[in-house]
Amino acid sequence: MMSLFSKSITLGKELRIEAEEFTQLRDYIYDKSGIYIADNRKYLLENRLANRLKNLNLKNFGEYYYYLQYDPGRQQELNKLFEAVTTNETSFYRNPPQIKVFQEKVLTDLLASIAAKGPKVLRIWSAGCSTGEEPYTLGIILHEVLKGEIGQWNIRITANDLSEAVLLSARRGVYTEYSLRTTPREIVSRYFTPEGGKFKIVPEVKQLVSFGQINLSDKTQCKRLERSHAVFCRNVIIYFDDDVKKRVMGSFYDNLLPGGYLLIGHSESLHNITRAFKPIHHPGAIIYRKET
Repeated sequence: MMSLFSKSITLGKELRIEAEEFTQLRDYIYDKSGIYIADNRKYLLENRLANRLKNLNLKNFGEYYYYLQYDPGRQQELNKLFEAVTTNETSFYRNPPQIKVFQEKVLTDLLASIAAKGPKVLRIWSAGCSTGEEPYTLGIILHEVLKGEIGQWNIRITANDLSEAVLLSARRGVYTEYSLRTTPREIVSRYFTPEGGKFKIVPEVKQLVSFGQINLSDKTQCKRLERSHAVFCRNVIIYFDDDVKKRVMGSFYDNLLPGGYLLIGHSESLHNITRAFKPIHHPGAIIYRKET
């Protein structure tokens, strides 16, 4: 193992990762998270992990790999690693056409169906919730649709992510103007409180959302979650190879109640991954449904 430590090359101030080190770290990340980093993205590990090596006072990527396996602080560092290799680019009301379809068609139909059958219980899973913009958007939409009747419902939005750092931010519920760049102004005024130049989500929305860490590639962890009427997993499966995508979609299918809905990113597709869901075409969006 020590022989690996000499293989990283420093060119100027930039640390380079050698092929063997890249393979070891790439395979380690895949094993722990299901995230696959292709051979042509070696630069991603170099760029995103350079600060981790600096902070830990490590000389090269071989030492970092050793640290991840054997150091007493390896579990805390694993969270830092997840944070470094994932991109948390998001906003409230992201992809407005899809959100509009969910609010005006999918959610309306879902609420009517639940109310007609019995207890007014609604469960939504935001899988890969990042810093909380998506689940809080869903909470806002529920307030907008149900209005004064929301108190008659038992609602829980379960929001999960791989990174503890983004979950910490999500639980705070405080956002910059940039996070609200795609949010209607009247929504901002109704559901956010100005706070030191930022915007804090109101308690009525915050109380609908429960945050927790999860590895979507781990079917055992996914099975522990309460079953859902709708699953949101947008701009997440792009990190996975086909095997993990199929495993994750299987978990979503098992989690969804009959007739439940799956929403993925507008640039993502289930083509060649699964045919378990029925695609429903709407203007500007495709929504997938688990048939009854």
